[in-house]
Amino acid sequence: MFSPILLNAHNPGPMTGGGNNTYLLIDEDGSALLVDAGVGDPRHLGELRHALASTDSRLDQVLVTHGHADHAGGAAAIGADHPDARFAKHPWPGQDEQFAVQWRAIADGDWLGTGANRMTVLHTPGHSPDHLAFWHEPTRTIFTGDLVVLGSSVMIHTSKGGDLAQYMQSLERLRGLSPHLLLPAHGRRVENPDALLSGYLEHRRLRERQVLSALRAGHQTVETIAESIYHGLDSVLMAAAHENVRAHLGKLKNDGVATEDGDGRWQL
Repeated sequence: MFSPILLNAHNPGPMTGGGNNTYLLIDEDGSALLVDAGVGDPRHLGELRHALASTDSRLDQVLVTHGHADHAGGAAAIGADHPDARFAKHPWPGQDEQFAVQWRAIADGDWLGTGANRMTVLHTPGHSPDHLAFWHEPTRTIFTGDLVVLGSSVMIHTSKGGDLAQYMQSLERLRGLSPHLLLPAHGRRVENPDALLSGYLEHRRLRERQVLSALRAGHQTVETIAESIYHGLDSVLMAAAHENVRAHLGKLKNDGVATEDGDGRWQL
């Protein structure tokens, strides 16, 4: 029976909300699979041990959606607790090496898990170049990592491998699967995926129009464009707003709509 167990990673913060969601899947033969590794908080490790012990199961696989620290940082601690567990993710050279585990490389179209928990790997870049989602077709459920957050938006960290055009293509791909349920790495489960995915795409189109309007109004830097769009935003979140503006400017540049000079000034 497909019945994911939610285990909070206990890392609340401005960018993680109430803390990362990790999901434990236990098969009838006692093998278990964990989606995302958290950050190694002792409470998360203890709750994982308890969930495995109470179901008389063993941790066989840890699937990581992408190589950001709040998703992969706990891999070494989990590996120390569960030495037979294998760790898998899409490669991100230069990023994966910091997590001190042996990664098995997985790619789009691969099958992972066993029995009722068998899932298909979907390469969904944009938030990061290595980002994966995991598709459980029998229940039309997708583990979406950082692609969506109910009630919020997702930062596209352009200076660290994010790509807005790829991100929007990934959202379109998920929408095309007509999922019934999304299980994200942050926030609550999404029980109306089409509405959320459609809203996310329209939100990005709106932001692009706002960036274009800011450029037409004479704003030429990331900072002034962001201030014109996100005026009054908490200063803790303004760095993320700058990254989102960079993501939109990068897309506009690739589309041949905007240009950047050598001093970081943009124009149409």
